Amino acid sequence: MPSTHQPLTPAVLAELRRPRKYPAVSVLLPTHRREPDSTQDAVRLRNLLEEAKEAVHNDPEVSRADRIDVIGQLDQALAEVDLVHAEDGLAIFAAPGEHQVWSLGRSVPARVLLAQTFLTRNLVAAHTANQPYWVLALDSRLATLWSGGRSHVPEPVSDQVSPAFPVRRPETDFDPERQERIGDTPGTFDDEGTRRFLREVSEAVAAVQAVDPRPLYAVGEAEVLTALDDAGPVVREAVARVTQGGLAEGPGEALGRAVRDADRAQDEETVAGVLADLDRARGRKEFAGGVDEVWQSVSEGRAGLVAIEDGYRTTVRDDGDHLVPAGSGDRGARDDIVDEIAEQALDTGARVQFVPDDALADVGRIAAVLRY
Repeated sequence: MPSTHQPLTPAVLAELRRPRKYPAVSVLLPTHRREPDSTQDAVRLRNLLEEAKEAVHNDPEVSRADRIDVIGQLDQALAEVDLVHAEDGLAIFAAPGEHQVWSLGRSVPARVLLAQTFLTRNLVAAHTANQPYWVLALDSRLATLWSGGRSHVPEPVSDQVSPAFPVRRPETDFDPERQERIGDTPGTFDDEGTRRFLREVSEAVAAVQAVDPRPLYAVGEAEVLTALDDAGPVVREAVARVTQGGLAEGPGEALGRAVRDADRAQDEETVAGVLADLDRARGRKEFAGGVDEVWQSVSEGRAGLVAIEDGYRTTVRDDGDHLVPAGSGDRGARDDIVDEIAEQALDTGARVQFVPDDALADVGRIAAVLRY
């Protein structure tokens, strides 16, 4: 089933958000990775899906044909769910003629919603919290691109992300007469065929980054990374090069181990930079702290950077002027306000960065740098 570690590109998100023929059904369920909590996930999922089916069945705005179709889509989605390998949340989307199942590396509130669009904010927040990155692995004849993240091993990109990968260097025929005539054998990276191959790799990575920019790790032997550097800006723009050969074909687990230290260092550097930005913003009085202040600044499009603790969750309701604490069962309660803020911030062009728990303990677990 699709997962948040599959690339959630702007195109994929736009497709998820486009209006559907009513009803577009969203079913959200918190799941668990380990027993004993995981043992009840299947029961909870069936109960939520029955609630969704009942809502579709009883809605007078849904035609008989669409009712049969959507209920069938929900049944198909259930058959595709793999709770054995569950992460922290599950999102099922169903509408006439389609369904999708997404596994999330971030918990979500249990919910059933019928609308004309799918509920994407939890998906967006989970994808952002996963801190996705690209891994380019190559040798002198093959280059592959992998999608990785904080909570999972890298996976090779699909044709939807880039039909160019894997990039293979064309085989060349050995020409003994040419070697005898010239008196020299070209080096591994000296011939035009290899240079063309490396240019193709550089252009293919640049095309992916233009659509879904992420930190990039380049993995290969020193000679091939140097040659790739000469072919284009890919290696120069990578956050780190990892000098290790034999990984152009993976596996993902080995690539994950190869970039782990570099990714951890990059994450620490990024978090330190975010905290420094927040400190400077406080001095300039361009700072918002706490869920109410941050929500207001994000709603007004004033936030340029939003920082959120990894484990921060809170339930609030809007009293007309401010967000105030609420219980999950209270009327008007918004129990995924943190994910709402993350999605709204991204939609208004802000950068969203998740930071370790307690990094923002003195400012309400969530903070923003304001543009004005």
